[in-house]
Amino acid sequence: MSGPQTRLRPAVQPTMYFVGVSTARSSINPVFHAWAPELHIDDACLTGIDLAPGSPRETYREVVSFIASDPLSVGSLVTTHKIDVYLSCADLFGGISRDAAALGEISCIAKRDGRLVGAALDPVASGFALEAFLPEGYWQRAGSDVLLLGAGGSATALMCYLSDPRHGPNRPRRIVATARRAERLEKIRGVHDRLGFDVPLETVQATDVSVNDAALAALAPGSLVVNASGLGKDAPGSPLSDAAVFPLDGLAWDFNYRGNLVFLDQARRQAAERRLTIEDGWIYFVHGWTRCIAEIFHLDIPVSGPAFDRLLKLAEAAR
Repeated sequence: MSGPQTRLRPAVQPTMYFVGVSTARSSINPVFHAWAPELHIDDACLTGIDLAPGSPRETYREVVSFIASDPLSVGSLVTTHKIDVYLSCADLFGGISRDAAALGEISCIAKRDGRLVGAALDPVASGFALEAFLPEGYWQRAGSDVLLLGAGGSATALMCYLSDPRHGPNRPRRIVATARRAERLEKIRGVHDRLGFDVPLETVQATDVSVNDAALAALAPGSLVVNASGLGKDAPGSPLSDAAVFPLDGLAWDFNYRGNLVFLDQARRQAAERRLTIEDGWIYFVHGWTRCIAEIFHLDIPVSGPAFDRLLKLAEAAR
């Protein structure tokens, strides 16, 4: 098999995988080791599998088939390749969650009663992460917008969370999604329309950073700007130019927490003048991993309170 960081050999202990691009550099490696005793999964290990973005269909099928057939391979978190795993391997799963089917992506592979199941946990994880820094009832008071710089799986998941009718009037005035690839915009539009969301969604093809700059300039004060493009982690740079101006009293959220964090640097330079709230992707990282670990190891992991705070402190110490 071409590409993986680790050859797919039968596991000798309960093994959770991490299918990504540069898994060895992720903070989850020491964090998982720190969490394991706390979660009573001391006998388990985490193994990374590195694949190039857009790998051949056969590569994804080989990875998923291996996890399905190997007794001690208990599941996997999937990042970057979530859409490709769904498109290439949906028929290999004995069950696919409603969110996974709606989003057309699989971010968590687990086993239930002898069946391989695929789930999309980003709507839940991104929601918990957003609410960790967003004041209660924020959208209802602010009446502002959301700009998603990127329209991949994570951006689509956040769009779904923000648009969910269960939030009632506490939803953004509108959501704008930009991306270089037209097919990504078509996909997020398709999900939005198929689910019948009434929060307006605007899609903009951004073949140049100047298009993103213009979308940023059109936001209402207090708007949320999200770097969901992968730039800063999977590739260097930012989806904005250094001339971009963030909305007054706005929020800047980078889904990345490691790498070449140019987007965060741009926001920080304007933090005082524009009165910005700035967040990196660390809390999203913690929620994303704890939700997936809970699914794979059949654990009840809280999303707040003393037990969650303990996991957060352990993660910070190991980061």
